[in-house]
Amino acid sequence: MKIHYINILLFALPLNILVNNQRNHNNSTYHTSNTKTIKSHRSLCESKLYAQSNYENDQEMKDVIKEFNDRTAQRFEEYNERMQVKKNQCKEQCDKEIQQIILKDKIEKELTERFSALETKIDTNDILTCICEKSVADKVEKTCVKCGRILGTAVPELSLIGGIAVYAAAQSATMKTFISETIDVLNRIGGMSQLFGAKISQFVTPSIYGKPMNLVIPLQEAINNACKCPDMGDKILCGGIERSFEQNLPARIAYAVNQGVDTANDTWATATTPTTFLTNPFVASSIAIMIIVAIVLIIYLILRYRRKQKIKKKLQYIKLLKE
Repeated sequence: MKIHYINILLFALPLNILVNNQRNHNNSTYHTSNTKTIKSHRSLCESKLYAQSNYENDQEMKDVIKEFNDRTAQRFEEYNERMQVKKNQCKEQCDKEIQQIILKDKIEKELTERFSALETKIDTNDILTCICEKSVADKVEKTCVKCGRILGTAVPELSLIGGIAVYAAAQSATMKTFISETIDVLNRIGGMSQLFGAKISQFVTPSIYGKPMNLVIPLQEAINNACKCPDMGDKILCGGIERSFEQNLPARIAYAVNQGVDTANDTWATATTPTTFLTNPFVASSIAIMIIVAIVLIIYLILRYRRKQKIKKKLQYIKLLKE
């Protein structure tokens, strides 16, 4: 009897466990996870390396290979495009440099031909952008400017001095001729040279030029005063000259003055002729200096024009080389 009770108790325990387990199974709630499951990737190292059977029938592996090939092809295309662009840029740069070299050689050849007459070899690297040293032409031009400046201020003054000198010389010659001719005519009057001698030149002065009465009155007074002296009785003019001769004396003195004026006018006309004017030393020197000034001015203008043309050509060549 005890044995049956023990068996019944032992059978009730697993039955109770089974009932409780079934109850718990029916009452359990299922929870769905929102997290994406991570696929486990197979590695080729887990099997034989580079084996065809590893990816031949595997769709996932085929997709990976296709994606790899597409990306590789895309990268090669991009690389090819970049290389093509760089190649075009390099080609354009090379063409531009070749054109510059050709232009440089052409300009250098042209410069050599142009300056071959001067026996100079001008290279494109020797062309300066500024003129640091003065050439002989520049020095000559500067000297011509100084000479022209000095002579340009001196020549007008020299010409003025020459004209004044010619006028003064003509006037002096005219006065000398007037005085000498008047004295000669007065000495022809009977007894005039005997009475006055060389002292008559004191009465004939430039102030009586064209004014006969300025000589007639003082000379008559001098004759009267001289004749009052006791020892002058034997002189012709004091020895009781004829009445007619005494009345004609002022007219003869006036005639001497007029004769001197006529001779002086002839001398003035001769002294102021163009031939005499040009043969004057002052005038001749003035003309010679004016000719020298004209020559210096022409040389200055020629050198200045040549220097400007030379600088202009140099600037054009430099501009072409820079371009």
